[in-house]
Amino acid sequence: MFLTAVQTFVLQRSAQDLQQVYSWLLGSLATADWQQTGEILPYAAVSTLVVLLHGRHLDVLSVGDEEARSLGMHPGRVRFLVVAACALAAATAVAVSGLIGFVGIIVPHAVRRLAGTSYRVVLPLSLLFGAGFLVLADTLARTVLAPGELPIGVVTALIGSPVFIWILRSTRSVRT
Repeated sequence: MFLTAVQTFVLQRSAQDLQQVYSWLLGSLATADWQQTGEILPYAAVSTLVVLLHGRHLDVLSVGDEEARSLGMHPGRVRFLVVAACALAAATAVAVSGLIGFVGIIVPHAVRRLAGTSYRVVLPLSLLFGAGFLVLADTLARTVLAPGELPIGVVTALIGSPVFIWILRSTRSVRT
């Protein structure tokens, strides 16, 4: 609450920038240009490549660390590389488009239900379906209130929240 109060104070002091800040917080594909896309492309490409190349390793890790070690893998190193690559990919996307929630949560779960549990299949399909979902959400955001534009983060949250609740409710709890 303290940090929210500080954030609100800072935002209120610069009212002319408030619209841009809210636009970034709610996400938009309209603010990105080709120069920004070119600037983030190397980071996005490298991080995506690293994640896709580690699909088989993630399949092995899903069995357990001991089994992975017995196959000659280093679980800690693989986790670090994959988490770092995912963080870099997310940071590049957020830097250009703002906070667009639920794409990275909903799409992989839906793909896993359709295509199985292998990361070698789930990862590339999640990229494709995530891009498709984002294009669909952006189209809805630009047409629902035409000529105005709804923030894309609002559209993804309106679609993603009920789907996320459905996924949570339909997933069987695992007892250890």
